[in-house]
Amino acid sequence: MDVAAPRTAPGLAALLRPSLLRLTRLVRNQRVDMTVTLTQLSAMATLANCGSMSAGELANRERVQPPSMTKVLANLEERGLVRRAVHPSDKRQAIIEITEAGLALLDSERRSRDAWLSRRLAELTPEERALLYDVVPVLDKLAGQ
Repeated sequence: MDVAAPRTAPGLAALLRPSLLRLTRLVRNQRVDMTVTLTQLSAMATLANCGSMSAGELANRERVQPPSMTKVLANLEERGLVRRAVHPSDKRQAIIEITEAGLALLDSERRSRDAWLSRRLAELTPEERALLYDVVPVLDKLAGQ
């Protein structure tokens, strides 16, 4: 690769993408409950962060087809991690909300991942950690946050 290539957007993308994918995969694998899928965890996190919503709204936010979300929610409801409530303005619809057990599982998953990442960060030099600290706003900007 040309020395100047990483300074271009395409060059940097080719250099950065594999590292981000590896790190994301490693963080995701730091799991507490392997019987809950990443898709299920994502749906629960959306409910925790955005509040109760219809199954259709949740499917839209998660970018999955409604029948797929129905299966995800059925499994989560069976395990007591989400529950259905009557829609306040349309009694024919249900609103999905996360339960205390669901919130506890999400918290446990976050703590596990944070602990793993904290151990890895502790292996870096103070200068390397400072560099990563400075790049967080840039990564957030790339992620659209």
